[in-house]
Amino acid sequence: MIEGRALGALGANCYLYACMESKKAAIIDPGADGKKIYHWILEKGLQVDYILLTHGHVDHIGAVDELKALLGEDVLVGIHAGDAEMLTDAKKNLSSFVGSNVVLQSADFLLQDGQELSIGKQLLKVISTPGHSPGCVCFLCTEGLFSGDTLFAGSIGRTDFPGGSLDQLLQGVKEKLLILPEDTRVFPGHGEETSIGEEKRDNPYLCK
Repeated sequence: MIEGRALGALGANCYLYACMESKKAAIIDPGADGKKIYHWILEKGLQVDYILLTHGHVDHIGAVDELKALLGEDVLVGIHAGDAEMLTDAKKNLSSFVGSNVVLQSADFLLQDGQELSIGKQLLKVISTPGHSPGCVCFLCTEGLFSGDTLFAGSIGRTDFPGGSLDQLLQGVKEKLLILPEDTRVFPGHGEETSIGEEKRDNPYLCK
């Protein structure tokens, strides 16, 4: 099961991914409104094992500590090493530039390219796609791809933030994401759902 909600001032998509057979779940990119996310989880009757982060910008991490406090210390927070310092540095996660100065606890573990995480009887595979930030990742499951701010419907992530690289981002998208089956659903960090096939055909950044 996949459900998403746009949260916070920048409308970043937070996703709830669950194995309904086991009632185990992961929360992906809780950027804001930790209490709303918590009640969303309770409504579904799920047990969250992981809080997983596609990258470390403030609109995707802002509610991590609040949500973990509500869910309990057994919930593990994961982020790629390339963005790990963003959790504890308001300048690196860009929150200092918008006046919020978000400083969080360090992650419980670091995500690695190709790593597979068990969510009940389901698996989430980590795909490293740096470019929007040094430690950007996507998560692939049987139901689709959580693309964070790497790939959007009709667009790609910004690369003008510190540590960004357009060449790196495009290389990762073309070599790791566009090789997926065209009917793969894509759940981006902002905006509407798309598919790999749609982006191969219509995304102006990828059709050049």
